[in-house]
Amino acid sequence: MSVAMTAAERAHRRAVETNLPDLVRVLDEALGRSLLAHIAGVDPKTIGRWIDAKQAPRADVAEARIRTAFQVMQMLLVRDSEHTVRAWFIGLNPQLDDTAPAEALRAGQLREVIVAVKSFTLAG
Repeated sequence: MSVAMTAAERAHRRAVETNLPDLVRVLDEALGRSLLAHIAGVDPKTIGRWIDAKQAPRADVAEARIRTAFQVMQMLLVRDSEHTVRAWFIGLNPQLDDTAPAEALRAGQLREVIVAVKSFTLAG
């Protein structure tokens, strides 16, 4: 029996199954190196090392932020342009007490960001 997956479930699956260098490369192209480095809490040069697979993020912190950012991006891209996706990450979000999702991700509020993106995609 085939079970239809929601956009959120497909985004989660892609975030889990995509290898880290490819995932970081896609985020780097969509969000920009500075914003991605801010979300991950690292220097922008570190992003380049992750893409080249010369270094891996710490699994306990940075990788979770990166994978969540990728999941969010995939959920937004179902209906929005990359421009809107980037704007969503940096704009003040009422679901996050007027904190930008990029800031919330950096602060480790992963679940809260997922709830905010679900609210945003359902409202549109």
